[in-house]
Amino acid sequence: MAIFKCKMCGGDLNVTGETGVAECEYCGTQQTIPKLNDEKRMNLYDRANHFRRNNEFDKAMSIYESILEEDHTDAEAYWSLILCKYGIEYVEDPSSHKRVPTCNRTQFTSIFDDVDYQSALKYADPNQKRIYETEAKAIDEIQKEILEISQKEEPFDIFICYKETDNHGRRTPDSVLATELYHELTEIGFKVFFSRITLEDKLGSAYEPYIFAALNSSKVMVVLGTRAEYFNAVWVKNEWNRYLALIRQGAKKTLIPAYKDMDPYDLPEEFSHLQALDMSKLGFMQDLTHGIQKLVEPEKEQEDDTATNGVTVNSLLKRAHIFLEDEDWASADEYCEKVLDMDPEFSDAYIGKLLAFYHCKTEQELTKLCIPIENNNNFEKALRFADPETAQKLKSYQEQTLKNYHYQKNEEIYQQAMEQLKSATQSPAFIRIMSILEKVPEHKDAKEKIQFCQEKVYQSAIQEFQTSSTVTSFHSVLSLLEEIPDYKDAKDKIELCKEKIEQARYVPIYSSAKELLESNNLADLQIARAKLEKIINYLDAKELLKQCEIKITEAEKKMQREIEQQYQEKLRRKKKTTTISILIVILSVLITIGIIIFSVVISPSMKYNQAISDFNNGNYLEAAELFSKADSYQDISHYL
Repeated sequence: MAIFKCKMCGGDLNVTGETGVAECEYCGTQQTIPKLNDEKRMNLYDRANHFRRNNEFDKAMSIYESILEEDHTDAEAYWSLILCKYGIEYVEDPSSHKRVPTCNRTQFTSIFDDVDYQSALKYADPNQKRIYETEAKAIDEIQKEILEISQKEEPFDIFICYKETDNHGRRTPDSVLATELYHELTEIGFKVFFSRITLEDKLGSAYEPYIFAALNSSKVMVVLGTRAEYFNAVWVKNEWNRYLALIRQGAKKTLIPAYKDMDPYDLPEEFSHLQALDMSKLGFMQDLTHGIQKLVEPEKEQEDDTATNGVTVNSLLKRAHIFLEDEDWASADEYCEKVLDMDPEFSDAYIGKLLAFYHCKTEQELTKLCIPIENNNNFEKALRFADPETAQKLKSYQEQTLKNYHYQKNEEIYQQAMEQLKSATQSPAFIRIMSILEKVPEHKDAKEKIQFCQEKVYQSAIQEFQTSSTVTSFHSVLSLLEEIPDYKDAKDKIELCKEKIEQARYVPIYSSAKELLESNNLADLQIARAKLEKIINYLDAKELLKQCEIKITEAEKKMQREIEQQYQEKLRRKKKTTTISILIVILSVLITIGIIIFSVVISPSMKYNQAISDFNNGNYLEAAELFSKADSYQDISHYL
């Protein structure tokens, strides 16, 4: 019996039989589970699921990837990658007490467009697929809510990443240092995301929309700590890992590690290529703030609300565009808002806010975005209030970003396949790469790469076919060829393989039937006949079946004769038994008569004669006793 942990509450799931779905007896949640038949993979799943439930998503993802390297058709591994990629954590709803998903790693990409989600559906059985689709729909709704909230947040310049409390719930030294840094940066004029202060008015709300907005808008992230374990704490690592991912994707961002009272070699390995700052050194704060100023270059200006004489929509909009050129996204957005205060239907102001949100200096840069802008609130309003010419221009941006988005998704899929192709040596790896590239067959040289993988799988199948002799080995070849049914003569080889499988199945049946045919036992012969009927067209099975029928007929006749003989013997025994019984009865009657004669006639006579003898010999007492036992004789009184 396989025992899995519930992915929601961590309770034991007892699973029996071949199934991909189970229900937790503790939280009552129906969920998908992997179909496993070996202990190694079961242990890998246990370890990966442990990390995922503890929100160590990156560690879990690496294990799920290793599972897929061995079996590219494991639907549950693909789904588990999705849970890690979107940082899904299941928490208890206080009203319904059901476990519901929360998203800790929001993506601009919809879950429905994710390649791993599509692979999970491809390889899932109907029950698993139903649950995947239901959960994906819930996750997508959460994503939309988070994105909607995040779009309303003002951009940040700097994100301070640190550990707030230790394992005992006490405030860490890191929190104190982060507070000092926050106040120093805000005094200079930066807009800083510092969870202790930024999120203090968000109590009772989900923090992810605000964290997501801050991660995507911040130009700089400062990760500070006083211990190695604080840098690697689950939620701290979750933040700086996501920020590094944005940098790897091409975002113009900078991550600055800062440490104190620890060896810099104990910093996370991911920071090895970054210049770290020692907070204990004199002048640290000045060096840090100076460096950040060079990166962000804020141009904050205080405005007197009463001094608005001479301010026009166009002048405010020009200021907004200057801020856009200087990459001061927050100020650009602020001035666009001032324009909208004066004219709430001014399309160009919404376009300015759209540029600030996506960190674009000019409208032309919108065409380079790989994120569809059609669902952005500012785009919708800009299009709504635009004149026909501007509306046409906005629609062209919309079409281009959608093309870019699809191209990027195709490129991500393509690069994923190329990365795996570098280390691919076995057929399962090539098959998985094919399944990935088949989603983007027209992208770059995907068709050629698919053919390359098909050839690798084909050669492996042919090589294995030439040395195969068992049903299991032929099945292995068949499973490879069925992945490439239209490649070269794979279809013919598939049919030949099926024939070989049937023949391989016939060999033990044929051998067993021939062995049983040597017997003269009717039961053995009947079993042989049944086996030969299953393989009637194999070798000389028809001739053997005829021989078998003859031997069965002979055996049946022999059995009939034996039954008849047994019946006659039984009759003889019965007759003999009856005669003996009669003789026993007669003998019993004779014995009974003899006993009666003896007791009535012979025994009294013998006693009487003995009494006469005792009387004549003077033994009167003995004689008297015997005469009393022979009282049927008439002359006894004379002697008495």
